[in-house]
Amino acid sequence: MYTLTNMISITIVAMALYAGNARADVLDWYKQQLFEPTGQQLAMEQRGRVMIYDGLPDTEVRRALDEQFERVQSMMFTGTVVTDEQGEPVRDDETGELLVENDGCD
Repeated sequence: MYTLTNMISITIVAMALYAGNARADVLDWYKQQLFEPTGQQLAMEQRGRVMIYDGLPDTEVRRALDEQFERVQSMMFTGTVVTDEQGEPVRDDETGELLVENDGCD
């Protein structure tokens, strides 16, 4: 029989795993919106829709600005994750948290 502590621990681990998978799903969706927009999405952008992309790696932001420059007025990037030369996210040495660019929205 599980104790309350065990059940709480299992729940926390499951939530962390789900959050990691959910974040990956969001990043995949963002990439699809950036690099393979639907006709409907493009029409909405033509009417003034701005999509906010939060937490993309800086490599993907640079790629979007290069490859989708004609759509840049419809993009806003926040919480851009800093990457190293290999494209891996950089973490703060003290906190272990991902380093993000300052987007000036503080």
